[in-house]
Amino acid sequence: MAPSSHVIIVGVTGEMGRRIASRMIALGYSVIGVARQRKPLLELRDALAPAGEFIPCVADISHDQSIESIAGLISLPVKAVIHAAGVPTAGGVLSAPTDALIQAMNIKVAGMVRLVRAVDKDLFPGSRIIGIGGHYGFEPTAYAATAGVANAALTNLIKQFSWAYGPRKVTAHLLAPGPADTPRLHRVAEAKAEREGVTQQDVLDGLKLESALGEFTDVDDVVWGVEMLLSPHAKALAGSVLFMDAGRRRGIP
Repeated sequence: MAPSSHVIIVGVTGEMGRRIASRMIALGYSVIGVARQRKPLLELRDALAPAGEFIPCVADISHDQSIESIAGLISLPVKAVIHAAGVPTAGGVLSAPTDALIQAMNIKVAGMVRLVRAVDKDLFPGSRIIGIGGHYGFEPTAYAATAGVANAALTNLIKQFSWAYGPRKVTAHLLAPGPADTPRLHRVAEAKAEREGVTQQDVLDGLKLESALGEFTDVDDVVWGVEMLLSPHAKALAGSVLFMDAGRRRGIP
């Protein structure tokens, strides 16, 4: 059976984006995958295409031209947009270049605005606007400036979308995972280890201890969260944050 709607994923060539795309295709959606580089997109298309429809979209979500690039590939109603693009890691608040903070805001916040504007006319009652933020947007630290600031701002933006689209019965949601065991996390840990004169494993073990479970968030858990938000019952979660941090968050609520 041919797909009846699209799911659009920005940051689709990252580990989290790839797994979300695979699951969305398994559920019968046509996936438009957005990333900056053509080669990884085509490789992902070749890997996923036997299971369903994957449409590569070469676009840089940090530029307004991405709006037209995404909109031009839409041929079906849009069930969901998922903004899974990562931000550059640039150290702590005392040392991170201001340009890195600006870039992080551009990708996470302005990028989410561009994505939603690209699909606005193709949303329908029951569509979902999903941002993937992170733990440091709610639990600030001195060493994760870009992730903390950008994800905190993304939370506010999701709330604004919730009110703006609520009359159309389109809901907006934020997933806030803790550190997930991905190649990106290992690169971050390696850089932190070099700065502190310890081993990468020391850094990873320390990060695990910040979780009540002593674990990282599993990427497949985040995929499950995305799938759950596609249920009609997820309308009750309009504008909400789903904390998927393996028990890292200490604050109430």
